Amino acid sequence: QVQLVESGGGLVQAGGSLRLSCAASGRTFSNYAMGWFRQAPGKEREFVAAISWSGGGTYYADSVKGRFTISGDNAKNTVYLQMNSLKPEDTAVYYCAARSRIIDLKHTIVVVTTPYEYDYWGQGTQVTVSS
Repeated sequence: QVQLVESGGGLVQAGGSLRLSCAASGRTFSNYAMGWFRQAPGKEREFVAAISWSGGGTYYADSVKGRFTISGDNAKNTVYLQMNSLKPEDTAVYYCAARSRIIDLKHTIVVVTTPYEYDYWGQGTQVTVSS
């Protein structure tokens, strides 16, 4: 089992920055990828960013590319999401997710960007961007 706890959400003005953290505990050595997703009221959960430990790559949704950066600290079992130049449309609950199953490298992009490919989820942290 893996437990994920997000932190760092809050209220920020448009153009501002926030840094989300996701601390993993439990069987973290078995995580092959970790990702961030978000869900706004009335909308489906959508992919934001992911990091593949097995492939070593990072992936971003087009809507956040150039503004958000995902990074990880293996020693601390923590993944971060640095969010800059925030926009009101970034307002959502942000969720951290971990995948503990092996990833076929040929299918990495599909796997890390799809919610049901992840095995564990955090409780979410609210990010609100005011205009």
